[in-house]
Amino acid sequence: MRRSTRRLLARASMSYPCIVISGRALGDIAERVKDVPLWTVLGNHGVEPWGRSPMLARRVAEWRRRLEPRLARHAGVVLEDKRYSITLHYRQAPDKAAARRAIRAALAGINGARVFGGKRAVNVVPRAAPDKGAALDRARHLAGCDRMIYVGDDRTDEDAFRRAPQRRLLSIRIGRARRTGATYYLRTQVEIDALLATLIRLRAG
Repeated sequence: MRRSTRRLLARASMSYPCIVISGRALGDIAERVKDVPLWTVLGNHGVEPWGRSPMLARRVAEWRRRLEPRLARHAGVVLEDKRYSITLHYRQAPDKAAARRAIRAALAGINGARVFGGKRAVNVVPRAAPDKGAALDRARHLAGCDRMIYVGDDRTDEDAFRRAPQRRLLSIRIGRARRTGATYYLRTQVEIDALLATLIRLRAG
């Protein structure tokens, strides 16, 4: 996060139950926001912590054993094992189109998975695992909130945009898109600072 965003999020978190839901593993994302007084932090596209199970971990471990030898000879393709999901990064690949083809071929025959693109990456998540929408809904219930504001910029955020009725969810996408479940959008991540500042002013009023 930019320093200004971190400062504003910390202030907003003193007035509202604020949540971060990330595709990163829980330990990774929690370390990155440890100085922000968030209500909770959820990782692995909504799986952690509430959706963790040995069955999901075993399935992901089996996928890793199958994918590693299939992708070992492809330069710049990196397998990130997040225990409850896998991300195949190809940002460093010299030929990104070839890397995407290699990843698609390697994933052939991988059963029980949701496969979706990210930013120069492909995510592989157990189909039985909770998504960001399910995680958001449970967090809302536990926090005792009637309404939510959700801001996201990733493919998996669409699960959250479409989860709750519009009367309960103010959904905001980063970047304009033709196909999205979000009701509103911000042009860039920089505009999150203005949104947070507005929320802080409203609470102060």
